[in-house]
Amino acid sequence: MNKIILALAAALVWLISGHAAAKSVSVQSPDGNLKVTIEVSDKIYYSIYAGDDLILQNCSLALTLSDEVLGVNPKLRRVKRGVIDETVKREIPLKNAFVRNHCNTLRMSFAGNYAVDFRVFDTGVAYRFVLDKKGEIEVMDEDFAIHFPGNCLAHLSQPQNFKTSYEYPYTHVHTRDYKDTDRMSYLPVLLETEDDYKILISEADLRDYPCMFLKSTGDNGMCSLFPKYPLEFGEDGDRSLKILKEADYMAKTSGTRTLPWRFFVITDDDREIVSNEMVYNLSSPCELEDFSWVKPGQVSWEWWHDARLYGVDFRSGYNMDSYKYYIDFASTFGIPYIIMDEGWAKSTRDPFTPNPTIDLKELIKYGKERNVRIVLWLTWLTVEYHFDLFKTFADWGIAGVKIDFMDRSDQWMVNYYERVAKEAAKYKLFVDFHGSFKPAGLERRYPNVLSYEGVLGMEQGGNCKPSNSIYLPFMRNAVGPMDFTPGSMFSAQPEDNRSTRANAMGSGTRAYQMALFVVFESGLQMLADNPVYYYRERPCTEFISSVPVVWDETKVLDAKVGEYVLIARRSGDKWYIGAITNDKGRSLELNLDFLPEGENRHLTYFEDGINADRQAMDYKKKEIEVGRSTKLTLNLVRNGGWAGVIE
Repeated sequence: MNKIILALAAALVWLISGHAAAKSVSVQSPDGNLKVTIEVSDKIYYSIYAGDDLILQNCSLALTLSDEVLGVNPKLRRVKRGVIDETVKREIPLKNAFVRNHCNTLRMSFAGNYAVDFRVFDTGVAYRFVLDKKGEIEVMDEDFAIHFPGNCLAHLSQPQNFKTSYEYPYTHVHTRDYKDTDRMSYLPVLLETEDDYKILISEADLRDYPCMFLKSTGDNGMCSLFPKYPLEFGEDGDRSLKILKEADYMAKTSGTRTLPWRFFVITDDDREIVSNEMVYNLSSPCELEDFSWVKPGQVSWEWWHDARLYGVDFRSGYNMDSYKYYIDFASTFGIPYIIMDEGWAKSTRDPFTPNPTIDLKELIKYGKERNVRIVLWLTWLTVEYHFDLFKTFADWGIAGVKIDFMDRSDQWMVNYYERVAKEAAKYKLFVDFHGSFKPAGLERRYPNVLSYEGVLGMEQGGNCKPSNSIYLPFMRNAVGPMDFTPGSMFSAQPEDNRSTRANAMGSGTRAYQMALFVVFESGLQMLADNPVYYYRERPCTEFISSVPVVWDETKVLDAKVGEYVLIARRSGDKWYIGAITNDKGRSLELNLDFLPEGENRHLTYFEDGINADRQAMDYKKKEIEVGRSTKLTLNLVRNGGWAGVIE
């Protein structure tokens, strides 16, 4: 009898503690295809289905604070459901002028003053913690743990540690072979399931919180890890600081707030990975009352080729004659900006004293007379030590700043990005972040943030290969603007790329380089090459300098992860079309049925020449009349491309 009583008592305790029977809640997408089932038992578990296919299984989430763990032995109090269906006019329309935000919502409120929000879109799932704690809290860890029902192919970017420029090439490993001793990956991460679904993982509405990284669980899954909060810094050269001491927490923040969204874009249509607007839809609205002064555009850049002009009658370099040459070039082709990169200032630590060879105020005046404005490069450390430079630069007439070498994404540095964006906006300057982590929502709140690097771009010469860059539309560029610096006129097949500062080269065919201006998205799109080459290759330059950086409408016509992408973008009544491929040549069909009925239009296009697989600079320019019923076959050589405009 005593044993029975003890057993009943133990069962009662188990029931009271909430472990006896898990509480299940589900929410699905507006079209009913994606479904999330949440189980509340000893932890908060969730699984995601696409139709009858299990995509992620028994994933868990928790948040460890200094004095409690949220999501362990949770007590579910309330469930609230809702629907969001709105169309928003985008501030900087990198894909479309209007963005539809349509999802079903679920808020699960728990004892202990916290909740978990889920949002389920037709092509994605997101969740976040919502906190209602008093005062400040210390976040020790956040548990993001996902598990795969099958063996996925994971596309990762794996740095050595948390100090990284976010410019690693993609690695490709099956999740069952990805060991817990292998290197972590920064976001975004892309997965391909055995059933041919694609899962893009990243975060949105990131603020006052560190970036999330992922690593293997060692058991066909992934889990999160985060950089700790830095407490003490030491000198580390002219452009960075060394972290000498870290806190035991990763974030100290307000106890009443929402945490960043963790999201998955899920689809069996590769085109929807490229066209997704998840980061925008999940991030907080614009905080600027007036952003009409933010003018996205193209920019001429001297650093990639070290300002080594030739065939001119002056000594080239970081001097007045050269910068006037860049301004004249930009003016000739209607390019609104030039960047004066490292070398414009006498010292990287002093943002107020130009190189003695430069009269900056005269250059600003010279550019203004030609409708060209100047952007100045700075290290983040110089900006941190001289936050008054934004006012000074605005007084001078500078358009914006390119800030470099942050190379971190702890809470302190994430907050630095926001301080910069806010202060720059105060004085109507735009910002281009280099040495940066990926976009995660700041660019919606502060649309003067026009672009981020965080990509293995063309500045890395021969290390930048089309076989790696073909993943960018599906990964890095799929979460926000990307400063890749395209436009090489000295084009080469990868095995022939011998890039030097004097003769900078870009891998991929000429048509490939031109197509990048249509395929890649950036609010500040650089023309990286030497103006001498652009003048020499005038038909190509006239095309790429005409490509807008913002769009009324984007259609991803065809795409396959790691292989090719074909995109059409509309600006006004013009359609620009770009296609790129990997190291395999292929033919793509271009169907122009998106054009209006009953109108014939003029198509000018650039395609790979017959010898472009051997000599990458070989291309053909052609012009034809087209209409809605037109179908074209695009022949792309290895590392090749196709670019055109319909008007």
